[in-house]
Amino acid sequence: MMSSNPPMSEPIKTSIAPWLSVSRATEAVSYYQAAFGAVERYRLEDEEGSIIVAQLSIGDADFWLQEDIDSTQEPQDRRSIRLILTVADPDAVFEQAITAGATEVFAVSEEHGWRIGRLADPFGHHWEIGKPLR
Repeated sequence: MMSSNPPMSEPIKTSIAPWLSVSRATEAVSYYQAAFGAVERYRLEDEEGSIIVAQLSIGDADFWLQEDIDSTQEPQDRRSIRLILTVADPDAVFEQAITAGATEVFAVSEEHGWRIGRLADPFGHHWEIGKPLR
């Protein structure tokens, strides 16, 4: 019996990706591109061309963001959302993010077997930028 579903070229890989709600999604995409070199993989826009949902990747790490017009949270109330971005050169990525508009929470230093720093992006999400020390 022939299947009505076409065969998939690649198997689906199980993964988990953060989904960030922001009040200015189009601006957020531009920020993540400037701060972390994010690449846009998917975009859904409204009739005016503003982003409703976007999928971005930093290297092989995917994440999503959406326009959250109903959010009553102020950016500082989003501290419970924290991401860790593991990169080869945390000092350079940290400085790039600061230059793009992030605020330093704590500077890059060595602790607990990591070279790591923490910043808050302009949308209130906290990012730990680091690499394990070997």
